Amino acid sequence: WMHEAKFDGYRSQIIIDAGGARIFTRRGLDWTSKYRDLAAAARTLDVENAIIDGEVVVLNEAGLSDFAALRKTITRRQHDLYFVAFDLLHLNGHDLRDMALEDRREILAGLIGSDSRIQFS
Repeated sequence: WMHEAKFDGYRSQIIIDAGGARIFTRRGLDWTSKYRDLAAAARTLDVENAIIDGEVVVLNEAGLSDFAALRKTITRRQHDLYFVAFDLLHLNGHDLRDMALEDRREILAGLIGSDSRIQFS
C-alpha cells in the first residue's frame, strides 16, 4: 500500500516536449496561459519530453493546500501557484505506465529540484 496526501487543487498534467511545456486540466483543456509560471518552471526540468501528473495548488501559511485561495490566485497572482507532482507517466520517449508506481515516483523525485514551483508529493 502507498499513502498519498490529499491536495486540494486542480488535477493537471504537465506535458513537456520540443515545443515547450503545456499544462492541461483533467478534462483536457490547455490552461498553460493561466499557469505561465508553472510552465516556465517545467521547462527548466532536465528532460527531453515527459508527462507529469499532479495537482495545481496554492499553499497557505501552514503549508497546506487552500482551494479558495487557488481560485483567486489563478487570475491574480501566478507566483503563488505550485504544481505538486505525484506520478511520471512518460519520460524521454518511454511510456512508464507499465512500471511500478514506486519506481516511477523514484524517477520523478530525481527530476524535481527542491526550490522549484514544481514540488514532489
